[in-house]
Amino acid sequence: MAEKIPSWPKVTIRLYDDHNAEVKIAGRSHPVNHHDPRQAAIQLVSEQAAQLGRAVKATAVEADGASWPLIIHPDGQVEAIETASRKKKPIWPIVLAFVVAGVLIAGTTLYLTVFSKLGEGTPKVTESPKLPVLPGPNVRPDEFAPKTQPLGYSAHASWTVDIAEESTPAIKPDGTEVAILTTDQKVAVFDSNGKVLWQDKVPKDAENPVYTSIDSKQVLAVTTPDALYYWAGGGAEAKTIELPDAAQVQFFGKSPLIVLSNDSGAMVVSGGELKAVPEKPRNSTVLLAEGDRTLMAQFQGPLFWAQPGKEPTRLDLQKPGGTGGVLQVVSAGPDYAQVLWTSTKDPEEVVPVVHSTASGKPVAVCRPVRKGDTDGWDWVPDPNRKFAAWGECLINLTLSKNNTRPLTGFQPLSVAGSMLYGTLSSTPYAVSPNWTAYAMKEGTIRPWGLAGSRAVVVFNSVLYALDPAKK
Repeated sequence: MAEKIPSWPKVTIRLYDDHNAEVKIAGRSHPVNHHDPRQAAIQLVSEQAAQLGRAVKATAVEADGASWPLIIHPDGQVEAIETASRKKKPIWPIVLAFVVAGVLIAGTTLYLTVFSKLGEGTPKVTESPKLPVLPGPNVRPDEFAPKTQPLGYSAHASWTVDIAEESTPAIKPDGTEVAILTTDQKVAVFDSNGKVLWQDKVPKDAENPVYTSIDSKQVLAVTTPDALYYWAGGGAEAKTIELPDAAQVQFFGKSPLIVLSNDSGAMVVSGGELKAVPEKPRNSTVLLAEGDRTLMAQFQGPLFWAQPGKEPTRLDLQKPGGTGGVLQVVSAGPDYAQVLWTSTKDPEEVVPVVHSTASGKPVAVCRPVRKGDTDGWDWVPDPNRKFAAWGECLINLTLSKNNTRPLTGFQPLSVAGSMLYGTLSSTPYAVSPNWTAYAMKEGTIRPWGLAGSRAVVVFNSVLYALDPAKK
């Protein structure tokens, strides 16, 4: 039974004394003050289960710290989850089913105490819970009817699958996995050939999946207004981080950054829990997270790296030749920061420079442009850090010298495989790492990335894995 119940929402019932308890459902706290807090807590959780139309998993924690994994049904029935470590089956508490009502009526419900101590020791889970076995999505080959496939790919898709409306897929940087939100409220992960690797139920308000890094491991993450869920893969259940009220999760860096409301600061995930980012230096902005570290910057530099419990470490930006001073730290992404420097040759020009966020050294120096011309420039990097574009400045990150080339009027939009996609005078273009630009037909669809050798495109809420064109 337990393996068929989704891992969300996360529910914890904590008993404090004979009259007080707390119920947390997906990060929302519900204090309980009642002559029988156990019954009141179960009532509250069963009402949530009734709204979902299914049972939910819960962890009940006694005042002395002993905990019990439970299943709570919409009708109030409570079951104990069996664990592998139990050699002798204890007499688990069972709450008899009762009709959920708006008011608790003392004395009308027959049950045995959920939090009572059970003579034969405390049960403990000895292996990671596995994901439920769920009906798989319909995966099949098809033809890409619009015939507007990207350069180098055919209209034949070896596999296709319907995705949730207005959702977008996530593609693992190495191209071995594709993750989607399905039409029936699941996150599903496929290998590059369209085989379902695993899937799990997600809430209705789940955002698009994202590949990110948490505690030095690459994971797939999904956020809701209340929680951050992440899966390590291999069939293991999601881990859940409950979010503070009105917090926002950003994925600009290698790891999630949790930005608190009302300028209350930020948090990172470390050891499976949220930890506060140290107070930022005056007039600085938190840009991104990398593990439990956060990158901060003042408007004209310098940069700072900070970790929970430690003072921020200053990182000065090294001056490139032909520049005066830092005009503005514009943005940052994994490994690199985008900075505008003043020009020593012309006061009306600026020099766009890409800096390493590890050393502060300049990695790529773009040609000088007029002040204001960089407004609207986007930083579009290859996830594997081989090439990138910052607006009109094309960059080959595998070269240490002469690694930039201007493409006047170019607006980069995305990267897939070894190609950079964008527009030039409203015409779609694809650009290779050696700066060869290929004009594409009007209406050509841009791929989200590559799954193996196939281009992943989305049209009318259908994902197509397009085969390479025959040479």
